[in-house]
Amino acid sequence: MFKLLFACLATLCSTGAFAHGMTAADKARILDAGYIEYIQLGAKHMLTGYDHLLFLFGVMFFLTNFRDILKFITAFTIGHSITLIFATLLGIQANYFLIDAVIALTVCYKAFDNLGGFENYLKMRAPNLTWMVFAFGLIHGFGLSTRLQQLPLGEDGLVLRILSFNVGVELGQIIALGIMLLVLSGWRKSQSFARFSTLSNWLLMAAGLLLLVMQLHGYIHTRYSEEFPLNKDDHSHTHEDMRGESTPLLNYPKRLQIQPQLNTEPLEPAEDTQLHSHDGSNFHSH
Repeated sequence: MFKLLFACLATLCSTGAFAHGMTAADKARILDAGYIEYIQLGAKHMLTGYDHLLFLFGVMFFLTNFRDILKFITAFTIGHSITLIFATLLGIQANYFLIDAVIALTVCYKAFDNLGGFENYLKMRAPNLTWMVFAFGLIHGFGLSTRLQQLPLGEDGLVLRILSFNVGVELGQIIALGIMLLVLSGWRKSQSFARFSTLSNWLLMAAGLLLLVMQLHGYIHTRYSEEFPLNKDDHSHTHEDMRGESTPLLNYPKRLQIQPQLNTEPLEPAEDTQLHSHDGSNFHSH
């Protein structure tokens, strides 16, 4: 049973790594969606939010007292609800790659804290964890808001749609926490927990650092696309397809243009040209 739950959690995290974000299908489906669809979308986004799940896993790792679990989860929930609701309502935006990079750092922070990094390496007391979890919740909520604002939200019923999405996020969080509690409670009863708990948190930190590199890579490639060998149009479409349609980079048809070539003659489309879309409606080829 324990192995099955662990496998399910690993599968959840691995699939989330490619599904985190608002896809073209989400954008198309949400055009005429009601509040139930927004709840479902919020739950899906939390359950595929590998960065949110890794942070919550770090928070829950050593917690055994129900009162402590409730305290930290409440602090995190209040924090991410505040920024999710108000940042979306006020239209406050930021580059989502940079926000997700900061979220990756919160994963590293919790792993460092679990390893006793403040006491062992910095020779100082760790900051109050409740307030840190609340502050990190604000950052995670802002990340959720940047994703939600990718959708055509409109004006009518905007508040209720935002609240519905937030309710879905909370439901997804409850499901994820339930799985984590089952996994951790079962693991703590085995001898391997004491043996591998330190290694697990080092791996958690490594995962956070990997996510940080991935998000900074995405930011640099989209912000400074002119400085890379792909032409700007191909480069932008590559990252859009990877984010929105889960397209692996190696399968994306790239055209290297180190030096631009002038050609005034119209180009005939190749016979095997494939049409694709970035918004679910406007299909085109390259």
